[in-house]
Amino acid sequence: MDDRGGSFVAVRRISQGLERGNACHTTSEVVAGSAAWLGRGLSCVCVQRRESDARPSFDLTPSQEECLLRLQNRIDVAYDSLIPEHQEALKALWKVAFPEEQLRGLISEQWKEMGWQGKDPSTDFRGGGFISLENLLYFARNFPKSFQDLLRKQEGDRAIWEYPFAVAGVNITFMLIQMLDLEALKPRNLVGATFLKFLAENESAFDLLYCITFKLMDNQWLAMRASYMDFNAVMKATRRQLEEELLQEDITRLEDLPSYNLLSR
Repeated sequence: MDDRGGSFVAVRRISQGLERGNACHTTSEVVAGSAAWLGRGLSCVCVQRRESDARPSFDLTPSQEECLLRLQNRIDVAYDSLIPEHQEALKALWKVAFPEEQLRGLISEQWKEMGWQGKDPSTDFRGGGFISLENLLYFARNFPKSFQDLLRKQEGDRAIWEYPFAVAGVNITFMLIQMLDLEALKPRNLVGATFLKFLAENESAFDLLYCITFKLMDNQWLAMRASYMDFNAVMKATRRQLEEELLQEDITRLEDLPSYNLLSR
């Protein structure tokens, strides 16, 4: 992966089983190529906004301000492979993903089995930070069946060239941060303001929404009969659907979202 975001990894299925201000075990082989949907900027997932665009802001309750600040503090943590806590979190992710297989090291060709671009996953966290690893761990621990289904591509009529699971997860974290405008002092869109109501009631709301979004994305992938070059279109469709669901009048908690029912524990 170069700094221009001009490379990607696609996963070919061989057998059944496995900066602020912008909005925007299956047997497999990993193939490098050129496309824009992965990389540090993840620019194809999101819409670039002009500085002149007028955007409203929404007032927050003290509780919402406190919860937003805590979430922003999480978002601001970059992944650092020298920090023991980060190392242990990465090891824990491997253990829940492949409990039957011993990890040989934090830098290992084994990581490609999970859908990282190379043998060192730390290079893929630039777009999402440490929170993207926390999101994956939350998903694996709270919805293990859905996590394993997506990791191993066990549901539906899959494409020959599939999206890489782990890197797609980093993309989802980044997309949600932008969609919800979480790096602003207070939300400047209705979707972000609505989400903060859920966050004030549930400190894990961002992690839960991540799980819902990942499963929704895969559902869209299957419905669109997508292959790896369709990833941007799938992400845009996922974002539109998620925004529509979050703004439904009868939604009082994330568990009320229609797409929550796609998840299995």
